[in-house]
Amino acid sequence: MPLQAVEPRRLYRQIADQLRSLIKSGELALGARLPAERDLAVQLGVSRPSVREALIALEVEGLVEVRPGSGVHVLTRQPVGAKRLAPNTFGPFEIIRARQLIECELAAVAASRATRAHIAGLREALQLMDAELAGGTMPIRGDRLFHMRVAEIAGNGPLLRTIGELFDERNNPLFEQMGQHFENEKSWRKAIAEHRAVISAIASRKPRAARAAMHAHLQHSQERFADAWPALERRAPSVSRTPSKPALTRRAAAARALA
Repeated sequence: MPLQAVEPRRLYRQIADQLRSLIKSGELALGARLPAERDLAVQLGVSRPSVREALIALEVEGLVEVRPGSGVHVLTRQPVGAKRLAPNTFGPFEIIRARQLIECELAAVAASRATRAHIAGLREALQLMDAELAGGTMPIRGDRLFHMRVAEIAGNGPLLRTIGELFDERNNPLFEQMGQHFENEKSWRKAIAEHRAVISAIASRKPRAARAAMHAHLQHSQERFADAWPALERRAPSVSRTPSKPALTRRAAAARALA
């Protein structure tokens, strides 16, 4: 299967373009299982999160289907009426990393400014998350409220708007599809516990602890998206049309020489 190494700085879209081309050309036959995520990452010279985003993008387009316990299979070559991602659609991992850069500092600032009313507002957001989960829905509204209220305490309008815009990227098709696979009650319970740690640090007026707690929460958010597929791949057989490792190594070396 002819694959070309992808430079590390490139995003999921270039990986999806290569796989889409192989599907449409018939190199990956209808019903064929794609190589395991870890193998694609090695062959393409990229991270597993980037491969994961590419596979989810192809699923959004209707070209592949994720089958628990079996892997990712080619569904069709020319989907009819499928969604197409906008060219500027950001991947979930990139969005969370951007939030991490900003929200950790906002949490530290909040720890030096928070009043009792602010702390009560943060706890109210967690109560909303608990209520949403109890009602059988994913607690997106409560989660957004929590992060927005941390930003509000910091008192910076432009950054508050930025946090809102970054959080609302959850509504893009790629993020939504990934959430359907990897978010569940257990993962949200962990997120709520991490939120409580952030509140505790802010309420104690400990900026360093608040920064660390927010960093840990958003880091764990990335890890929950990244660690959710091992069982899917363990039981899946390797695809017979995968090229040999020497051939892939030669392609990778050639691509790097031209880069």
